Amino acid sequence: MLVLPAAAGASVDPGSALHAYMRGRLADDDGAPGLALTSYRQALAGDPASLEVARRSYFQAVISGDMGLALRSAAVLESDGILPRDGTLLQIADALNRKDWAGARLIVDRMVAEGNFAFLAPIMRSWISVGEGRYAAPVIDPTDRFASLAKRYLDEHLALQALRNGDLQTARPSINQALALRTAEADELRLLFAGQLAARGARADALALLPETHANFAQAREDIARGKALSFHGKALTAGQGFARLLTRLAADISSDGSTGSLGIRLARIAAFADPAGAAPRIVAADLLSRGGYAAYAVEEARKVPGAGWYGALGQAELVEALAAAGQRPEAITLAHALAAVPNAEPERHVRLGQLLMQEKDYRAAASAFRAAQAGYSDDAVPWALLLFEGSALEQGAQWDEARAVLERAARLAPNEPAILNYLGYAQIERRQNMDAALELLKKASALKPQDASITDSLGWAQFVTGDIDAAVPILERAAAGAPSDATVNEHLGDALWAAGRRYEARYAWRAAAVFAEGETAQRLAAKTKEGMKPEYAAR
Repeated sequence: MLVLPAAAGASVDPGSALHAYMRGRLADDDGAPGLALTSYRQALAGDPASLEVARRSYFQAVISGDMGLALRSAAVLESDGILPRDGTLLQIADALNRKDWAGARLIVDRMVAEGNFAFLAPIMRSWISVGEGRYAAPVIDPTDRFASLAKRYLDEHLALQALRNGDLQTARPSINQALALRTAEADELRLLFAGQLAARGARADALALLPETHANFAQAREDIARGKALSFHGKALTAGQGFARLLTRLAADISSDGSTGSLGIRLARIAAFADPAGAAPRIVAADLLSRGGYAAYAVEEARKVPGAGWYGALGQAELVEALAAAGQRPEAITLAHALAAVPNAEPERHVRLGQLLMQEKDYRAAASAFRAAQAGYSDDAVPWALLLFEGSALEQGAQWDEARAVLERAARLAPNEPAILNYLGYAQIERRQNMDAALELLKKASALKPQDASITDSLGWAQFVTGDIDAAVPILERAAAGAPSDATVNEHLGDALWAAGRRYEARYAWRAAAVFAEGETAQRLAAKTKEGMKPEYAAR
């Protein structure tokens, strides 16, 4: 077991397990997961019974994709009864890879007894039965309190198992239901079903799943029409692949609210371990790794999806995000340009390019990309978000007249959308244009979304600018309470408090703003905190 030195300042052998562990801890704190992983690997080899090393090794190993180290760490943790709940899933994946069907069943039984992902057990057991060669369809107990949750995943697996058995009549309604329930990763699921259908002679059904106006499906449609590569894409799923799909969907679902917690990453990594050749686990893992702060791993994972294959466009889209997150913006923009330039490029490709260009402050090019995203829609059916994107790019690019026209069009199409009302109202308040009308837009936006601190701030600032200081102060106080780390909100509050004669509180608000401010804003806040409010120090 690892033991800290008895006395402060005692030397630590650079080759010892303790030294490796300490190096791993420091690497963890410094955000260097690769070095942390290497260090924990060395520490566990030097002291294989250490629970603390095993715990940290486990998490680093799964996130990095080192399943050998993860399994060794999991064994240590399980011996002391502290295996993380996803560790059980890792053990199931390992048993399936080894075709240890009995062992996999025992682990699923233990998972249920522990109440650990138990709602997925019927589907897991069904895939194990596939491996055993005595298929039994998943059956969900309607009295189970998690039955409705389990049913979210059922149709996809019923469809895949029916396709595996050549039962197209059973598969078709399950395919439709699975696609109806899937709001994310739907393109990947369509490609999977299409390959399975085409390989079983249902090419018309397969092509119907892949609209020809979507570039993401171009390679698959061409191959299906020519009867090419169907033996690969239509190969019956194994037990491990079915299990991997279940974990991939779960990983995507638990992260669909924007969460970047590591559980989703670990589930996607375990899915890739269960299905090393699968595209879906790689695509989802790359997305979650990018959002979770592991950009280098995300780049690596996205590049494992063959660019020329059916899933290439989906993998390339994640590679754009990963490159950008890794600070490789020129490469990301070059790839985004290429993806947006192909025939029938989906709006998402143009939006992704536009957002990258916005970050580079190339506002004219960004506005052009957002306009290109609108090309496939009729004038009255353009999604309001695309117009808001374009209007924002034009406004930030000092093309206010054009921006205002686009934003007003968005407001006509979506008159009750708070984001549009807020942007259009605040942009006019900033320019001291149409003040009364702009104030009404912001009042409406705030009424529609009263808990949004940024909208509350816009309304309070508009009240201040139009001279109603008594109304402005409590609104801005509410905004600051909802966004205490927002420099703009706190500066607005400080200016309003100063005008209301509450000088001490004003300086307090400016100091709060200064903690998060940069550049010109930081200089302005420092000046008025010291000297008090002057016209030239007014918030922008």
